[in-house]
Amino acid sequence: MEDTPQHQPIDPGMVKYLRLLVTILTATMVIGFIVIVVLFVTKFSDAFGPDLPDVITLPDGSEPLAFTQGASWYAVVTKDDQVLIYDRETGVLRQTLQID
Repeated sequence: MEDTPQHQPIDPGMVKYLRLLVTILTATMVIGFIVIVVLFVTKFSDAFGPDLPDVITLPDGSEPLAFTQGASWYAVVTKDDQVLIYDRETGVLRQTLQID
């Protein structure tokens, strides 16, 4: 019995096929990486969020519970069930609503 392996001839068709598969895999990975980068850029381009007021002055004894905003106003919901609506431009309290 002989321990040396027999060399088999290399099929040129198989080499071309493997080269094509490797090229397709490389192209797929490059395109996938580009897609992931584009998704990150589009997803996190608005990561800084909307403009928030620098300071909100609440009435004495009020503790904020929630915050929301619209185009020309922002509102603070307090722990004592009040909604304080402020003007976005001036920061002046526009309206106070009591939640029953």
